[in-house]
Amino acid sequence: MSTSPHLLSPYVWGDLTLKNRVVLAPLTRSRAGVERMPNALMAEYYAQRAGAGLQISEATVISEQGIGWEQSPGIYSDAQQEAWKQVTQAAKAKGTHLILQLWHCGRASHSTFRADRSLPVAPSAIRLAGDSIHTPEGKQTYETPRALTTEEVGRVVEDYRRAAERAKAAGFDGVEIHGANGYLIDQFLQSRTNHRTDRYGGSIEQRFQFLREIVEAVLTVWPRERVGVRLSPNGVFNDMGSPDYRETYLYAATELGRLGVGYLHVMDGLAFGFHQLGEPMTLAEFRRVYRGTLIGNCGYTQATAESAIARGDADLIAFGRPYISNPDLAERFAHDWPLAPEAPMSAWYTPSQQGYVDFPAYQKS
Repeated sequence: MSTSPHLLSPYVWGDLTLKNRVVLAPLTRSRAGVERMPNALMAEYYAQRAGAGLQISEATVISEQGIGWEQSPGIYSDAQQEAWKQVTQAAKAKGTHLILQLWHCGRASHSTFRADRSLPVAPSAIRLAGDSIHTPEGKQTYETPRALTTEEVGRVVEDYRRAAERAKAAGFDGVEIHGANGYLIDQFLQSRTNHRTDRYGGSIEQRFQFLREIVEAVLTVWPRERVGVRLSPNGVFNDMGSPDYRETYLYAATELGRLGVGYLHVMDGLAFGFHQLGEPMTLAEFRRVYRGTLIGNCGYTQATAESAIARGDADLIAFGRPYISNPDLAERFAHDWPLAPEAPMSAWYTPSQQGYVDFPAYQKS
């Protein structure tokens, strides 16, 4: 019998043992209400998907300034911190590990998300070229963001640190720093969106400085093995993609390895769009410069996940869309049961239980 690692084999992650290498990818589902408060419906959702060895929560805003999506949850108030406990307890009761993804939308936002109608913030005053954004007041055109001052950047770093503290108090098993998909950290990393002339802009090393400071701040709260970072080197979402993408992300991965973060979560698949600025980056490239736990994501099937793990390119594989309509995805993989059809996009963000917790587990005939 082969003892080689495979998708359903256990994995030792720091001081935790994951029951398999299947990861629930972070999926924005917009069920937290206008108060951005975790609730019993969300607890049921994560409990249903507890067959995964590791769950990464939906993106969760670290401050009111960071909001850019309707009815997504927050982790910036005492009430939100307390409300998350029902979710973490539900996941743990089902035998899985849940970590919180920390999020700031940056320029991918709109003034109508904030009571004071303040403009979105970004590394530089460069408008997102998308058609429109869904806001509390309906579809709106993107606004030109306000560039953060050097002093303000330090305050955002502190927001991440405090959010990491709240995540720990709420019972999460770790945190993931969302540095992907054209949100604030990605905006600082990429030359397309970062035209700063202070210590946070210019060279790749200086564009990485914001993420470096966030990681260092979060590591004052959590041990290294419980902190991860998500990157999207091939992504075009939120009007991203820079000519020096390969150099930027290999440098970032190398430095994150030196900082000792517990895992790197790479959206290497192209199912979320590709910027077409060269050859797509692969997990194998990241494996050469980063020796910690490596998670692949975006468009994987059971077969391609098995292949990535067998090659040694990945340790874990995250699944997003398949988990929406297959709450028992890991169990279906284990028993070779067929997958349910992919849920339509109309069900992804509807603020109700429909299209959220009403997908049945597989029933043998």
